[in-house]
Amino acid sequence: MTNLEGAVVLVVGASGGLGLRIADRLESSGAVVARSSKSAGHDLREPTVIRGVLESTHAEHGRLDGLVIASGVVAFGPASGLEPATVDELFAVNTTSAIELITQSHPYLAASADDGRKPFVVTLSGVVAETPTAGVAAYSASKAGLAAFAAAAAREYRRDGIRIMDARPGHTGTSLSEHPIAGSAPSFPEPLDPDRVAERIVTAIVDGEKDLPSTAF
Repeated sequence: MTNLEGAVVLVVGASGGLGLRIADRLESSGAVVARSSKSAGHDLREPTVIRGVLESTHAEHGRLDGLVIASGVVAFGPASGLEPATVDELFAVNTTSAIELITQSHPYLAASADDGRKPFVVTLSGVVAETPTAGVAAYSASKAGLAAFAAAAAREYRRDGIRIMDARPGHTGTSLSEHPIAGSAPSFPEPLDPDRVAERIVTAIVDGEKDLPSTAF
């Protein structure tokens, strides 16, 4: 079990449909939540910005016990029509910046573990990491890359008492698909309730779960 009472958790992408809901639920569970988002001026494609967000969170709260990476962008359309700039942005936001966040947060989370707490990282790669989908090939690849990194890093980080958990919900009813960086969203099946998805993720944090496949939602 992970006690969230008083835990300092940084939520990245905290203004998004899932990020906002997760942040609110963490606060309701007693956590002290630091919120980071592009709308707040945090362009996390820059490693120096990531470093600054982590340093300022630690400076304000004295420690870091958890990191939730809920930021992301999506693009639609056939693989044959992908523009290089679209691919670059998908991987910069969905993959590279998340990897940087995980690697740069390590010393803070390791210090939390040394103090007897149970620090964690949550990534949200989504069902496309399990089942790459036609029409979102590059998006699927960017999320699969994140899931692969999280799975491998989890085996390393647990030696330092840090848990990394990847969540892979199916299509969820947020506004992400309404604001793609390229293409137009196709017709989706009935989406998952974002409130239920957020609640499931926070429950998994508290219960010490190590993986949240699509079947968990």
